[in-house]
Amino acid sequence: MKIDGEVTTGLGKAAYFLSQDFYTKEFKKNLGFIPYPGTLNVVVSDEYLDEINEIKNNCENLIKPDTEFGAVKYIEAKLNDEVSGAIVFPAKTTHEENYLEFIAENKLRDQLNLKDGDSVSLEF
Repeated sequence: MKIDGEVTTGLGKAAYFLSQDFYTKEFKKNLGFIPYPGTLNVVVSDEYLDEINEIKNNCENLIKPDTEFGAVKYIEAKLNDEVSGAIVFPAKTTHEENYLEFIAENKLRDQLNLKDGDSVSLEF
């Protein structure tokens, strides 16, 4: 599935969660990289929500920490046909359904010179 979306500013909470050892170890083991402590937030059209929810609900890639932190589902993805990473679906989130959170090894806003409102594509 390939969808287009628009870069937007998140809440700034992902940096804390993505710097926790149990998350970084699992992402390194399962995806081959330690994610930059933050996500690239992409707002997608509501027309994709049924497909995204189906993928999320059927996703078996799961990190379940044994602390007060929530579980995270993830699916490998590619941003703009060039950056490998994953879309994460945190069990505890305050984002609307049409917000996708993409993780990668580097800070993508700097690497790709992205700013709010820029169009990007995600393939997963």
